[in-house]
Amino acid sequence: METIERAKTKEDLTRKNNVLNVTSEIGRLKTVLLHRPGQEVENLTPELLERLLFDDIPYLKVAQEEHDAFAKTLRDCGVEVLYLEGLAAEAIGDKDVKAKFISQFIDEAGVESEGLKAALTEYLNTFSNKEMVDKMMAGIRKEELDSYIRNSLYDQVNDFYPFICDPMPNLYFTRDPFATIANGITLNHMRTQTRNRETIFAKYIFENHPRFKDKDVPLWFNRDETTSLEGGDELILSEKVLAIGISQRTDSASIEKVCKRLFQMNTNFETVLAFHIPASRAFMHLDTVFTMVDYDKFTIHPEIEGPLTVYEITRDKKSASGLKVEKQTMELEAVLEKHLGRKVTLIRCGGGDKIHAAREQWNDGSNTLAIAPGEVVVYSRNHVTNKILESYGIKLHVIPSSELSRGRGGPRCMSMPLYRENL
Repeated sequence: METIERAKTKEDLTRKNNVLNVTSEIGRLKTVLLHRPGQEVENLTPELLERLLFDDIPYLKVAQEEHDAFAKTLRDCGVEVLYLEGLAAEAIGDKDVKAKFISQFIDEAGVESEGLKAALTEYLNTFSNKEMVDKMMAGIRKEELDSYIRNSLYDQVNDFYPFICDPMPNLYFTRDPFATIANGITLNHMRTQTRNRETIFAKYIFENHPRFKDKDVPLWFNRDETTSLEGGDELILSEKVLAIGISQRTDSASIEKVCKRLFQMNTNFETVLAFHIPASRAFMHLDTVFTMVDYDKFTIHPEIEGPLTVYEITRDKKSASGLKVEKQTMELEAVLEKHLGRKVTLIRCGGGDKIHAAREQWNDGSNTLAIAPGEVVVYSRNHVTNKILESYGIKLHVIPSSELSRGRGGPRCMSMPLYRENL
């Protein structure tokens, strides 16, 4: 009993001192950040799908109902659920911070006309902070500024396009704009301009929100970098081992930058594994093909089994870069067993059946959110994979998914853990 009480006291002290704490993929989830899909989804049109990185248009009413069920599932499991839009609105309570936020948002939206910038600034200031953040996320149509007279060359040449500021429909995938690692974050530079604007909300939250601003949250990566990094490629295999995908969305140079900062700050991480995965839509992020569900179990897309090219990155004080990089070619199972020090089980999406695997991988059957070891949130529509997970003793929390899945992201993609208990 005394040992248990000491452990609780230590955990309480950790929570008091660190507002962020994520040292694994499976430690019991205590606090998570979500974004409830909003009017940005209603601003999707067939012509904009490719530009805004969507393959289909979700039905917002049902998507919101499904997302609410997701949030309720987490709350029912004792998880504190925070919302990106709420934190962002609270972070700009100071009028000077709000003015800077509006100006930066307009600049990053690509608005070039000075007259239009002024009109847009005036328009945004007519809303409450929460309404304004929602409007920024939803996108601003030209018809909303119907009193603005478009005299400039820029205004007239670009008059055909319906938006002044594009919508941000990918925001409900909160995993990507930033990622929690230990007691810090990577504030990411996203691959595309469409998604890079999303990171402005996290920037202002961590710099200005009362919950975070005085906590000296370490930045392992900054959105001002010129190379790309996205949170879906960042997986914490243990308190000592981090995995990052070199992918369609994440550059190898970004991984080196993260490694240097983690090692320079003397974190507990000893090894970063850089997985080189195909640069394709099917392998968009590492977590779309590979997630951890228990101490020794992983869901995988069958095509990620290997052999894989993996770069093992460790500290090297003698090197000019401070890093030692060793290229290896190994099966996924061998990589995981080597670095976790235990036998692992790889659970194939769709059981490895070509038809089931292809269909359920399309709906992110390999993308699960662990809320505790051996306990995960999954999409209902991936029923073949879900049954297989249960056969391995995994406890499932099944959420409705007909519309959320149209965005090509699963429960892990839709969530950013801010605090997990240490294993």
